[in-house]
Amino acid sequence: MTNILRLAVDAMGGDFGVEVTIPASLIFLKNNSSVFISFYGDLTQINKQIRFYPDLTKTLIDRFEVFHCKSEVSMKEKPSFSLRNQKNSSMWRAIESLSDEVNSACISSGNTGALMAISISQLGCIKGINRPAICSKIPKLNGCTYLLDLGANVVCSGEKLHQFALMASRMVSLVHHIDSPSVAILNIGIEENKGHEELWSAAKLAKADKNINYLGFIEGSSLFTDKVDIVVCDGFTGNITIKTMEGFAALSHQYLNKELSLTYLGKLGKILINRSLKRFYGKLDPNQYDGASFLGLNKVVIKSHGNTNIDGFYSALNSAMLEVKNDLPNRVEKALLN
Repeated sequence: MTNILRLAVDAMGGDFGVEVTIPASLIFLKNNSSVFISFYGDLTQINKQIRFYPDLTKTLIDRFEVFHCKSEVSMKEKPSFSLRNQKNSSMWRAIESLSDEVNSACISSGNTGALMAISISQLGCIKGINRPAICSKIPKLNGCTYLLDLGANVVCSGEKLHQFALMASRMVSLVHHIDSPSVAILNIGIEENKGHEELWSAAKLAKADKNINYLGFIEGSSLFTDKVDIVVCDGFTGNITIKTMEGFAALSHQYLNKELSLTYLGKLGKILINRSLKRFYGKLDPNQYDGASFLGLNKVVIKSHGNTNIDGFYSALNSAMLEVKNDLPNRVEKALLN
């Protein structure tokens, strides 16, 4: 098959494994005729799930392949254990297929730490990068903002934060077609004297870099406005930020449903505005923004939410396809070396 884009799927990853990864992948194949998927995982479980979709399977049988793996990386596994002992796992073999040039990207909703450790071990980083940054979309008033790092680098120097800004600028420009995306650094205030030395250093470097459209510091309360396209922070701050957002989104759903269920008029109103409510929930649903990029690796690796659903994993597959088509790792490396 010429001009076929090959994706490796860790079929066992995440809280729901094959119940999500297989149907999402089959639907994705149906909608993207130039894609081939290699499934890595337990052959019996994968085939059982595939048989639930006989019509899809019949038309797509030549566009996927299953590679049996003896084990899987659990969500509680330590990255060091996975590196030493799980070379036959679905996650390891899916990533390994990229280093062997069999596939062009790997998608997994499995253990983030293990996925990062195995990816660095098997694929390496682009020149000038020691550890990748995890970048994902978050909702804002109109569209989305790209936030990084989300946990790969707990402590960051000013130089590393500057690299994050440059890599994300290149990704958003190439993949998401935003010319000269605006960048801000997350801080406890917008004043230049707020925060700590690493943030001041990062701000100085970003401001002097002609490849970065740097606007300044931004506070957490402004993340959901349309002020910037990219927000940079260390992994400790970013991980807490995005998980707090997800928790608050869930709480908002619960509060609204509870309030509308208290009275007859509320219940009636819920029926009348049901379509609007679905759109509201959809805009806050983390699955709509699934597919975090491991920026800085030599190959495309996409992390899907551990508790993602079929729509969410589909979104992650789409992110992988777009990054491969835009040759993202090579073009990010060139941006860093210029």
